Amino acid sequence: MEPVFADFSTNPAQLTNAVVTHHRCGIAPSHLALGAGGHIKVDFTVDGREENDEAVVTVTVLGTSAPMDVLLNGKALAEQLAIPADGAHSDPQDIVLSAPGELLASGANVLEVRSPEGSDTLLRLRGVTVVPARERDEAERARAARAANRSVIAFSAEVRSPGATAWQPAPRLLVHIDMGERAMPAHLAWRGADGSEAAIGLRTDLTGFLGHRRTADGAVTEYRGSLADRWAYPEGTTAARLHRFSTEEGHDSTWSPSGELRLLLDDGGAAPVERVSWTDRRGTTASVVLSSADRPDVRKPTGELRDITRTVVGIEASDEFDAAGEIAENLLSKSRSKWLGDGDSAVLDFTLAHPAAVTVYRLTSANDAPERDPEEWELQGSHDGGHWTTVDSRTREHFRQRYETKEYAVVSPASYAHYRLSITDNHGSEQTQLSRIQFLAAESAAGPAQGAADFTGYRTSLGGDPEGYRGTTVPGPWSDTPSGQDGQETGHALQNLLAGDLGETARGLDDAARLIGKLAAYLQNS
Repeated sequence: MEPVFADFSTNPAQLTNAVVTHHRCGIAPSHLALGAGGHIKVDFTVDGREENDEAVVTVTVLGTSAPMDVLLNGKALAEQLAIPADGAHSDPQDIVLSAPGELLASGANVLEVRSPEGSDTLLRLRGVTVVPARERDEAERARAARAANRSVIAFSAEVRSPGATAWQPAPRLLVHIDMGERAMPAHLAWRGADGSEAAIGLRTDLTGFLGHRRTADGAVTEYRGSLADRWAYPEGTTAARLHRFSTEEGHDSTWSPSGELRLLLDDGGAAPVERVSWTDRRGTTASVVLSSADRPDVRKPTGELRDITRTVVGIEASDEFDAAGEIAENLLSKSRSKWLGDGDSAVLDFTLAHPAAVTVYRLTSANDAPERDPEEWELQGSHDGGHWTTVDSRTREHFRQRYETKEYAVVSPASYAHYRLSITDNHGSEQTQLSRIQFLAAESAAGPAQGAADFTGYRTSLGGDPEGYRGTTVPGPWSDTPSGQDGQETGHALQNLLAGDLGETARGLDDAARLIGKLAAYLQNS
């Protein structure tokens, strides 16, 4: 018979050879909650069964749940089965039952789990499996592998100040760490480039975590989270700060290949992560620090500039004249259109497809009314669109003529996903305008930044001695990526390019040809 898997730790549930119906049942992020008189029915099929072929039924519950009845094709396997207290109200427990061969039918079968009438405690079901007794060990390994495959995990997070009673919402935590051993993390600590840091312990079933964190300004809080979603890689990693490395391990000058490391840790902070340490379920401990020389937010330019204006995927203005068509989107076009807003000050926000370090920006005056020209402003950058850092500021600026383009070098270039032009004053008008804005980035010796970085560190297996651990960034985004993700990234990049001005420069045309070639190759291989 084909094994039966019904995993309720995700929503929707993960099912194999199973159709599940339920009554008086609530759906929680990590389990099903059965009230008094509630039940679930798992319909499954048995093909090719040998006579007296026994099965093993495993019902996984969370913590100390209500008693339960378990029936197979109407025959009781257990009645009023009490769940023993283990002192951990959230940890999963496996209730293993034997299903005699005579209770199994060739063809359709029904397994039922009931919460008895009158029960004053919820029965919290995490999962149900039915496997042939002779294949139990293999099925258990398969179940563990299924869980490990869903290695991209999102948690809803909360923080609480010391001495406070109420928890406050915090940005979600997104985690994916894979050294090729299919072992999930048990403990995790990290530090951001802005000095923020956190450490957490994860529940054995990965339904939550508990820990502490310190913000960049030194504020300390308790830190906890509950499972929000899980995916099989590469799902859930789109637009996230995913690092991929080809790794080596060794001692002194002797190094040997040790596979690939995928590392994703996003706590919603304003700065990228620069150091991560973890211990997985197999007892392997590792700690890595991303090389500052190769981090995308501190890469040094080589002098050649490239126009990245076409990578802007979102623009918002504090005000614009929509009825007259004088809107913020006109700022991205080389045509002699313009943006016009009410007031002697304005805010223009730009979102890039990928973080980039703007080293030069250009502003072009509009067609009329010089008194509407910006005179003072700040250019600001942000990792998350909420916390802003000033990278350049200007005062007493003048445009000598209409449609004049002036170029400004950024004093403090760094890699940001969001940029804001905050105009604080103009030349006396009650309205402010511009014809165009352009962003330029310097080519780096390591190539365009994609959020990856080299690392150095160490790794220790359970019971072993620490050994050196180092990694080199896997080239991207095209090489060695799963076909689905490759096509998605190709599509996004092509969309961003086509949304911009392909005729602007020869570089734009070259990029178009390269991306179209990549898209054609992807479609051919799909």
